[in-house]
Amino acid sequence: MINHVVLFKLKNYHEAEKEVVLHKIKSALEGLNGKIEQLKHLEVGLNYELNAKSYDVCLISHFETVADLDIYRVHPEHLKVVDLITEATVERVAVDFEF
Repeated sequence: MINHVVLFKLKNYHEAEKEVVLHKIKSALEGLNGKIEQLKHLEVGLNYELNAKSYDVCLISHFETVADLDIYRVHPEHLKVVDLITEATVERVAVDFEF
């Protein structure tokens, strides 16, 4: 199995707007469940501290193989979410590992 972990840092939003954007991203990511066959598990965590210097969103997803992760990366449903996230974020870091 492959564990795909991604962290996102949002642009500098005012607190109320940031909360709306965070929940929009969370909902969009969670909406991928059931839409991409290769996606075996997905969870999204939001940093409880809105003004943290750390990252704002954590995505954890599981795939059976690296090939399945590669299919997910270019899947049209995933790319729609990527566009949304790209508009709202300034940083992204990721790590993929076998478990």
